[in-house]
Amino acid sequence: MQASHLDWLTETLAQHLAEALELMTGEAPQVAWTTSETPTSAEPLAWWGQSFNLRPGAALWIGAPETSWRRIGEHVLGAAGISPSGDDEIKNTYQEILGQAVASVARSLGTRLNREVGCEETGEQPPPDDVPVQALVDLTLGESAKLSLWVAFSPELLRALELPADSPSTEQPESKAETAEAAPPLPEPAPRPSLPAGARTLDLLLEVEMPVSVSFGRTQLPLRDLLKLTTGSIIELNRTVNEPVEVIVNNCVIARGEVVVVEGNYGIRIKEIISRQERLRTLR
Repeated sequence: MQASHLDWLTETLAQHLAEALELMTGEAPQVAWTTSETPTSAEPLAWWGQSFNLRPGAALWIGAPETSWRRIGEHVLGAAGISPSGDDEIKNTYQEILGQAVASVARSLGTRLNREVGCEETGEQPPPDDVPVQALVDLTLGESAKLSLWVAFSPELLRALELPADSPSTEQPESKAETAEAAPPLPEPAPRPSLPAGARTLDLLLEVEMPVSVSFGRTQLPLRDLLKLTTGSIIELNRTVNEPVEVIVNNCVIARGEVVVVEGNYGIRIKEIISRQERLRTLR
């Protein structure tokens, strides 16, 4: 079972690496991967690790020889028309690609496990001595030679795929009577809003969940400026602090409001429900 999870993780990582490179360069690289007979590198590997909030110790590590991380970083910067100022900029660009790919891996993990999965600690670090290299991802950018990345997955990450951390216990209660005594009474369901006769179609849609987001503002940046963003960078938006924020449902602006704090959490107080005509203009 673990071998199939290893294959899935490696294939998912390889796919998202290719997607991140295509997004940044406009060119889809050729990608191949293997999880058997992984050779060792003739060059020292620069390791980069990422942990996930699935369970303690759930992490992966990606190692690249200098020829690989340098060529990837230079390729991305060159596509943006940037001449690298030094090795740090090249390596940071390469690590940005890794970060984008692994963030996509976290989303794929969430979809597979039917739960929210996020990235936690990250940095330049090798895998522990008891975690072997298990996979090899090969990328080909344009006319360049094949670039290899070595990958290691922690046992905790592989086990999380076998049994999600929040999965219910398989133990059965000793008797139905004990279960009845222990289980609290179920709350009464909330009454549904009354609907006119013939509105059965709308009634079926009332339980559909819709994605709701809040927009504080927008801006446009050249790709070269995006690549220069670091921790602490400030991006100026097109909205002042006194202007209302937009409430977006399924990519459509439906309301505007002001930001409030409710029991330590951010919230939005609706101030305006926009008209249907304006909703159509804001649809994106």
